[in-house]
Amino acid sequence: MHRPCLFLVAALPLSGVAIACDKPELPAQIQQGALAEGCLPAGAQLWLGEREVSVDLDGRVVFGVGRDQTSPLQLRWRDGGNAEKTLSIPVKSRDWKIERIDGLPQQTVTPDPKIAERIGREQRAVAATRIEDRFDNAWRAGFIHPAEGRISGVYGSQRILNGTPKNPHYGMDIAVGTGTPIKAPAGGVVSFADPDLYLTGGTVLIDHGHGLNSSFLHMSRLDVKVGDRVEQGQVIGAVGATGRATGPHLHWGFNWFDVRLDPALLPAPATKKATAQKK
Repeated sequence: MHRPCLFLVAALPLSGVAIACDKPELPAQIQQGALAEGCLPAGAQLWLGEREVSVDLDGRVVFGVGRDQTSPLQLRWRDGGNAEKTLSIPVKSRDWKIERIDGLPQQTVTPDPKIAERIGREQRAVAATRIEDRFDNAWRAGFIHPAEGRISGVYGSQRILNGTPKNPHYGMDIAVGTGTPIKAPAGGVVSFADPDLYLTGGTVLIDHGHGLNSSFLHMSRLDVKVGDRVEQGQVIGAVGATGRATGPHLHWGFNWFDVRLDPALLPAPATKKATAQKK
């Protein structure tokens, strides 16, 4: 019988500095839709359920929990000597809003079979880019907002479109005008770029490393292509109202592999945090 690991910390700040840890440091609790970071002794292996989590050379790990996760996360880790331990991390539940959106073209809400096949094909192409576990430490610098403006849509809210209940909203909507520059929230590599998807219009995905990726939807202009390396703050395109949209805005989504996370919970860069604390 495995005994639970008792070395816990409430939270760990993202940092670009590689500091090895000599004992496991993992969150004591995580809320639905959040990104979690931890550290294990060098040479350790980690699993979340059946999924192996990449461990950096300095022991740093990152993983996420989905919107509908209610049971504790079951972690299992093995140190360099193959001693195995388990850990159960409680998940804190959140209350979700209900958003009603009317005035959408009905074909985008209840598409005919031909359009539905196109939507499925496009969604599979996007999903295929989210399986790579690419080594990149860009995520350690924290995340900035890709645009500044009124938050018109929040993660996790139940969407009722033209009176029809649909899937929850997985992202942050920022209401700004067409042509507003979109900046990379963190560095990474462009893993997907298409100017004309049926539902999401101009769409770009950036792979930040270790399964973390940002998606940007409804863009009016794309300034990057697949394979481009981008840095935090670099302009990748412009806001628009392409695809299924009632007006110009940026939808910013964030994933850990296929787990959809809340961009509002992402850690800010250390310099931005320090400025906010002074205020």
